[in-house]
Amino acid sequence: MTEITNIKLNDGVEIPVYGFGTFMIPADGSTKKAVKEALDSGIRHIDTAVAYFNEQEVGQAIRESNIPREEIFVTSKLWLQDFGYEAARKGIDKSLEKLGLDYIDLYLIHQPYGDVVGAWKAMEEAKADGKIRSIGVSNMTVKIWNQFVPDFETLPSVNQVEYNPYFQQKELRQLMKRNNVHVESWGPLGQGNKDLLNDPLISKIAEKYGKDNGQIILKFEIQDGIIVFPKSTNPKRIRTNMELFDFELTENEMQQMRNLDKGHGSHNPDAPGVKEFLLSAFDVHAND
Repeated sequence: MTEITNIKLNDGVEIPVYGFGTFMIPADGSTKKAVKEALDSGIRHIDTAVAYFNEQEVGQAIRESNIPREEIFVTSKLWLQDFGYEAARKGIDKSLEKLGLDYIDLYLIHQPYGDVVGAWKAMEEAKADGKIRSIGVSNMTVKIWNQFVPDFETLPSVNQVEYNPYFQQKELRQLMKRNNVHVESWGPLGQGNKDLLNDPLISKIAEKYGKDNGQIILKFEIQDGIIVFPKSTNPKRIRTNMELFDFELTENEMQQMRNLDKGHGSHNPDAPGVKEFLLSAFDVHAND
């Protein structure tokens, strides 16, 4: 079985560098099945969110796996509708209830708009109470970070953002490094970007190592210090995606990959109207 390494966050919590994402996997049994496959493959880091609407199936798969709870790293995220101190306290308890777990390893501010500071205070308290082991943020640009984080009592442990070889977040990563905050990648394979997945340089490197292009992309990201959790519902793909720990890219290959950066991605959190769009797109209390 592939040996996945851990890294230590700024609060001392250890997180596997490779995990499994569940965004857009429906809660019709598909999430439970995919998470079970991931756990059976040796993955011990599962990423979900309130707004994915599949926390319950993630929790079911974990509980039925018979793997000791302390061996599985679980991430979830607080949605915009639950920002503010009181709403966030209730939202955290709701996540724990849906997951059916006594604690969550990492809990994130999912979209950083509105009363982020109030929500963060509730997350800090939940961490102090043992409901959450580590707290972080997501989709924070340099501008948004500077807007909110100076008002936090404690620093986030991670910032989960769009990241792939075509969008390497260089300015943001410098800021995160200064604050000893780890970057996690959502969409580490470019969310199916065909240009990225068929890039000639990546194809050339893949041929050298007898790997596929997706494996080279994920290896580059992990080797560059990024935490990744690709998503798939295909059992074979779940297993092959993680075959990354039996080779190393050379420094020259790493630099060639860094040169692929285009400096922009598919999502701009600083764009006007993002908060309003997201609030209208997801109602996490529709079925409460």
